[in-house]
This record gives sequence, C-alpha cells and structure tokens, in this order.
Amino acid sequence: MKILITGGLGYIGSHTAVEFSDDYEILIVDNLINSDISVLESLNQITKSNIIFEKVDLTDMISVNKLFDKHSDIKNIIHFAALKSVEESLKYPLKYYHNNITSLVNILSEIKKRKMEINFVFSSSCAVYGEPISLPIDENEKIKEALSPYANTKQICEKILTDFSKICENFNALSLRYFNPIGAHKSLKIGERPIGKAQNLVPIITQSVTGIRNELIVYGDDYQTHDGSCIRDYIHVSDLANAHICALKYLEKNNNIKNEYFNIGTGIGTSVFTLIKSFEKVTGQKVNFKIGARRPGDAIAAYSDNSKAIRVLNWKPRLGLDKALLSAWNWEKMKRINN
Repeated sequence: MKILITGGLGYIGSHTAVEFSDDYEILIVDNLINSDISVLESLNQITKSNIIFEKVDLTDMISVNKLFDKHSDIKNIIHFAALKSVEESLKYPLKYYHNNITSLVNILSEIKKRKMEINFVFSSSCAVYGEPISLPIDENEKIKEALSPYANTKQICEKILTDFSKICENFNALSLRYFNPIGAHKSLKIGERPIGKAQNLVPIITQSVTGIRNELIVYGDDYQTHDGSCIRDYIHVSDLANAHICALKYLEKNNNIKNEYFNIGTGIGTSVFTLIKSFEKVTGQKVNFKIGARRPGDAIAAYSDNSKAIRVLNWKPRLGLDKALLSAWNWEKMKRINN
C-alpha cells in the first residue's frame, strides 16, 4: 500500500520513512523550506528502494489537488509537514498559523471530496499541554492556553482532526504528542540537519563543541527544578520513528478511531545541565556554555507518562539517552567530514 509522508525529508519524517520502507510504497512530499533534497538520496541508500518524491507546497490548494490526482491510491498518511520553532513562531505568528493549519485543512479537504479511506497519523507535540499541572504528563492533562503560536497550531490541528473524524466515516486518525527527539540514524546517513540557525538543544551543543558556535547559552538557571534548569523528556529519534509503525498498525486493526491521543516519550525527565554532563561523559568533549535569561514560551518541566502508548500501541522506547547523544555527536562529526 502507498503511504504519503508529508515533510518526509525533515528530521523526524526521514527517520520515519526508513521504518516504513520494508512494507509500504513510500511517497514523500516536502516543500524543502526546512529540509534538503540530498536527504532523499540518503534515504534511498539506507532503504535500498526508490522512494517517490514530490516537491509540493501543501498550503496551495491547487497543488494539493494535483498531488491527489496523480496519487489517487494513497491509503495511509503521516502528516509531519509544519513549521516547528517556538522562538520563530513568537516573532511570526501569522506565518505559523497559515502554514501549519492551511496544509492540514487542504489535505483533509481532498480526502473528503474524494471519499477516500484513510488511516491518518498526525505529528503533534507535548507543547499542546502548556505548563503542566502535574508530572509526568498523561493524555488526560487539561489542555490549557498555549505558550506559543507554534503550540497553538498543534492544539488547533488536533481539534480540526477530531471534528473532521466525526463527519468522515472511513477516516481513522490519531495524534502522537512528541516530546523531545534527539540523535541520528545508526547508519549516520540521516540526522538532525538544521537549516540556518539551530533551534534545538542537542545540535546547538554539538555545534558549540565543533566550533560552529562560540558557546551554548542555557536559558535560565533559576527555575524551580533540582538544578535550576528546564527539564525535558529526550527520546531517540529512531524510537520516535518506530512509534509511527505501531500507530499505523493500530489504525489498520481498529476502525472508527476518531483522533485518539498518545504521548511518545521516554517517561524520564532530564534537565539541561544533566544533559550537558551526559553528553560530556559519552563523548569525552567539553561543552562551553554560559547562563542566559529565560526564554519566552518555555515550560519549566515537561516529561511524559508514556504508559498508554506502551499498553495500547504495543510500543516502547529501546534506546537510551547516552546512545542518542553519542549518535548525535557522531552525526555532527560525519557532517563535517562530508562537507
């Protein structure tokens, strides 16, 4: 069966494409705003297959219509395509609302118009929870006001999917609420490849060690945590990618799933300072950092209760923090060699 992976040349999308390559015909759609076409060649090398690629802007309805005309045999969709920087979304909120919401609405409009039978997995985020009331966060956590336009787009898109599911009989959907993916594929052919200035902690660490950046800035050391730094749930990107296989199998076995929610994380909270120490331990590299002011939009602590995904989806994370950090460092070194 053909599976459409939107944003499939991005960080999480590319790792997920590898997971599906044995059993599905893969169609990747990407506009290449935050990704690079070279990732496609890497994917074909890893999977030893010929992945179909279409460069499409999903916010353009005419282009989406042509896409579904050409690929009318799509049965499964994994929807990653979205802008994802909290910091950028605070500066350019309209850009985020337009891109993240319009792309989803356009895809769903085609599904409805064509009366397609679709299993749909949505790339959501733990950002939908805002500042959590209790830790670890489970799926029953009350959804509060979003801390950023990015987070708000994920809340809105989840609601759109729920409402759409109610009117589409042959539409099965679920939303995977990611925590913090890090690391790289074991082949070191794909990994996190920031376009422009890196926004996420681990690539900033690796870039500061290699000299691409002068130093790492830790945004705040006065939070009410055990060491004053923010706490997050860091999951190996390959474990996160594998969750999509489990999610799709669940949809294939169960009908009438009207956008069920699942946390995808390790269930372990790790502070920024602990992450830095762990990186130094597994790589033998010293991280040069300084303390900066708190950053708007950052929650104090967020880590998952992943028991629902383990129980219902038959999924669990298998790769720990040390392996993820070491793979991220090896990926950074490999990029430098290839460049």
